[in-house]
Amino acid sequence: MPASNIKGLAESSREKLKAAIEQIEPFLNHNTLEQLAENQEPNSVSFYSGLLSDMRHLLVFSEVTYEKLGALLRRPNFDNDLAERALYEVYHNGVNSFFYPKNECYSEDGRYAYTGQDAIRFRMKPVRPARDVILKVSRIYEELRDDLSYYESDYLTQRRMQSHSK
Repeated sequence: MPASNIKGLAESSREKLKAAIEQIEPFLNHNTLEQLAENQEPNSVSFYSGLLSDMRHLLVFSEVTYEKLGALLRRPNFDNDLAERALYEVYHNGVNSFFYPKNECYSEDGRYAYTGQDAIRFRMKPVRPARDVILKVSRIYEELRDDLSYYESDYLTQRRMQSHSK
């Protein structure tokens, strides 16, 4: 991939991660398990516990790669190899963490992706603030997934081929 494309992709990915972080962090800072599960179904405590755990992981992955991209972009000489590695991490840690949450409190239903409806389906109906934050960041992670689809498999294949040719 040309260096100018990598730098531009690093810049846009960093901005998108910042937007996601700005949605997730306040939600986690202002909502407790008890608040979310209050007046809900009896099994809602395990649902919200899993949701909060997945969101904390997503926040950490997003913050770490946001910082890595920032450090790379501030360098006087942009390092394409390190940037590609960081973009790979954005895809495999951030994007995959969002779309394949460990606790499976929500999932993406591809049948809705092209209808203009929200493609995210929750295992149980969440309270409005939880639903809103997931749906807002889903758009950001969808864009990141589209932008970084190269890093799903092509990046590793290219790296393997380079290592074998040396």
